[in-house]
Amino acid sequence: MVQPPVSSVARGDRRPQGCRLATRGGLVEEVSALSVAWWAWAAVMAAVAVMLAVDLFLHRDNHVIGFREAAVWSGVWIAAGLAFGAVLWWWQGGQVAGTYFAGYLIEKALSVDNVFVFALIFTFFAVPPSVQHKVLFWGVIGALAFRLAFIFLGAELLETFFWTAYLFGAFLIYTGYKMAFRHDEQTPPDRNPLVRLVRRVVPTDPRYHGDRFFARVNGRRVATLLLVVLIAVEATDLIFAIDSVAAILAITTSTFIVWTANAFAVLGLRSLYFCLAGLLRRFVHLHYGLAVLLGFAGVKLILSETPVGKLPIPVTLGVIVITLGVSIVWSLQATRTTGDGDTGSHGDGTKASSGRSADTARPPAASGTGAPKVGAGNAAAAGAGDSATSS
Repeated sequence: MVQPPVSSVARGDRRPQGCRLATRGGLVEEVSALSVAWWAWAAVMAAVAVMLAVDLFLHRDNHVIGFREAAVWSGVWIAAGLAFGAVLWWWQGGQVAGTYFAGYLIEKALSVDNVFVFALIFTFFAVPPSVQHKVLFWGVIGALAFRLAFIFLGAELLETFFWTAYLFGAFLIYTGYKMAFRHDEQTPPDRNPLVRLVRRVVPTDPRYHGDRFFARVNGRRVATLLLVVLIAVEATDLIFAIDSVAAILAITTSTFIVWTANAFAVLGLRSLYFCLAGLLRRFVHLHYGLAVLLGFAGVKLILSETPVGKLPIPVTLGVIVITLGVSIVWSLQATRTTGDGDTGSHGDGTKASSGRSADTARPPAASGTGAPKVGAGNAAAAGAGDSATSS
């Protein structure tokens, strides 16, 4: 009898063609094998582009975002995400839609941690409230691009090399541990390596020039402090994108589902910030819930490569909803009983909270390439002075 040649699959290097399948009571999970035509990708990309264009047009005057406006926009973005899930249900069935909703919920939950860091960055650099939306808008553009690249790379690795599931799973568990027990350890935004590199390479004026990222000062084109803030936001989201994408890849390796769940959750990130910026001090225990979700995603990803297989989507959804519900109720109850009702200030005075160390939110000393002065000095800085002309 002629023996077939030993393939890379037999050696354990690569997984078989297709995707992981796991049976639960006769139900075979084939969401990872979802094949989506190019026109579906094009339609989603076009819809996202249109929504971003509308958002940019309505905020072209750089007005300060109030809570009511932010709440309305948050409702719009959440409705868009839910509507897309309904379309998936009608188009591909409940299994695919359930997978999308699980990914959407976990990404939406992890987005709250982004809000804490945005508050820290805006406070640290004393960013004027009127330009915060512009920074977050371009930050979202970068986030979508970064996540799209991470999703295709991560999905390909998981589908090709089975052992990457153990690496990603261990990374998620470790990230959950850090979030739960080392949540207060924060690096000041101006110490971020990418921010420091930009300041070294690009001539930077340590002032704000309205809403411009570049300006002409004394006849020389330089980057403004607003560009430094944008780089800090992008660098932070680059780190967050790794664990958030890995968490959704623990649910499915379908690039279409993972990216759409990320996209619709990230689109509402700006409105979420303006809604929660003044309430961050109330979510004192939310990071424990997020840590549990990251650990759960890591365990789920590791189990997918064992005889246990993938956990059913209803179980995943249940764990996400219950964990978030318990951590939010626990937080609200704790702040109510301890009388910690100080929600801090809004806009550029937003305080870092919920486990984020307030000590790291002190502005840097004004020396050399320096950073902005806090308080009334920002008004003059925002005006760009008499010696600078905008470009």
